[in-house]
Amino acid sequence: MRLTPKISCIAALTVAVVAGASTAASALGPTASQVDGSITAAGSTCTWTNATASANPPTALTIDRATVNSSVSCGGGASATLNNNPTVTFDDAAGLATSDLIDITVKQSIVTCSYRAANVGWARSGSTRTYQNKAFTATKSSGSFLCPGSISAPAGSASLNFH
Repeated sequence: MRLTPKISCIAALTVAVVAGASTAASALGPTASQVDGSITAAGSTCTWTNATASANPPTALTIDRATVNSSVSCGGGASATLNNNPTVTFDDAAGLATSDLIDITVKQSIVTCSYRAANVGWARSGSTRTYQNKAFTATKSSGSFLCPGSISAPAGSASLNFH
């Protein structure tokens, strides 16, 4: 059994879900308390819809992990679980937001990997409610020896849209 492609897929999907689990928004237009997200990494895509926020942006808010987990879907036979409720703060004048901590577990085949990323930054796309992630690194918090010790997400590899 050749595990290298599967480990690459796990790393890619972990980046996808770590980036996607974070949430950001703008005060432009009507406020919103739900967010959809999508990311494609290494040919695999993770998406979720209608995750619930505890407040309307730009007020600091918490994303409910249960509402992310209930709709997250990843290609390539992987599954993903958000392990915490990320808090997001906003600097609306600068068009930025920051997620405090993202704790995610990804399973591909028999390999399970957990990662954490702190202070993930997001930049607003123009005057829309869409934000894209800034580059960040997530560190392995548990899992198989086959899991990479850390994973990197390039800037713009994930986007979030409040509605």
